[in-house]
Amino acid sequence: MKFLDLAKVYIRSGGGGAGCVSFRREKFIEYGGPDGGDGGKGGDVWAEAVGGLNTLIDFRFQQHFFAKSGQHGMGSQRTGASGDDIVLTVPVGTEILEEDQETVIADLTEPGQRVLLARGGNGGFGNLHFKSSTNRSPRRANPGQEGIERTLWLRLKLIADAGLLGLPNAGKSTFLSAVSNARPKIADYPFTTLHPNLGVVGIDQHEFVMADIPGLIEGASEGRGLGDQFLGHVERSRVLLHLIDGTGEDVAGDARTILNELAAYSPALAEKPRVTALNKIDAIDPEELAEKRAALEAEIGGPVLLMSGVSRQGVPEVLRALWAQIAPSRGPVEDKDDSPWQP
Repeated sequence: MKFLDLAKVYIRSGGGGAGCVSFRREKFIEYGGPDGGDGGKGGDVWAEAVGGLNTLIDFRFQQHFFAKSGQHGMGSQRTGASGDDIVLTVPVGTEILEEDQETVIADLTEPGQRVLLARGGNGGFGNLHFKSSTNRSPRRANPGQEGIERTLWLRLKLIADAGLLGLPNAGKSTFLSAVSNARPKIADYPFTTLHPNLGVVGIDQHEFVMADIPGLIEGASEGRGLGDQFLGHVERSRVLLHLIDGTGEDVAGDARTILNELAAYSPALAEKPRVTALNKIDAIDPEELAEKRAALEAEIGGPVLLMSGVSRQGVPEVLRALWAQIAPSRGPVEDKDDSPWQP
């Protein structure tokens, strides 16, 4: 299944049915009076977040969603049937925006959340509604209200506990495949992931979700490369894991590049809790490793963990550091028992 995180949709709620002008006509009933029924209500357009989806690919093949209109009223005081609603099922974490792509209408972050996007028009009154003591035989009825037509954007921001950041070829996909069942593309030549990947990571009988996004390059905030279009997928993360290629010539400069792009995209994202790890340490001699670690710690002003996604050296320590940031937001209810697992 292809990944799609932005889609444009056109919606329209159903129009209300028109009221009916009718009079009762039966044998031996001289003054039957008005009996026109009201029109039915038009269908609404809803959006609902459902589990099991992680892409908006379905909206590439269908962009128009029109709810049914209500039926017209009929004689004998019969009200028209209401139009059927239509529901757009979207992945959890989907934002719904106006046509300007800036005004947020709703942010669906939990399964089962629903939001009304367009209300159906009310049905018109039949002539029975206008009967009064001074107007015994009204000959007018109201038309139904028209439906609402809107153009909206759906933007998916994956919900993950931890987000992976780094330059292309920093080893993010290798790390994700080493700690989870996710199978992103991995090769022995430089390339960058083209779409985000999710994996469920387990450490010390705890589990959390990790998201791997395409690598950033200098100038991404200005649209270079894939730009910062995928940074929205780590906005909801509780902690960021910043991987740095230990085989690079300037590890401090590589770290500075990512931090600058985070700040240019969103100051809040730059201030998010972050764990920094120097990757591919199995390919570096100890003296060079110590120099690069010291330079990196001086650049970021904090500790740097050492790891290798291939040999898995230092990987458990990195996962424990991530869980230490995630656990407080989970609460005691979600924490699992530390006793051995039993069937």
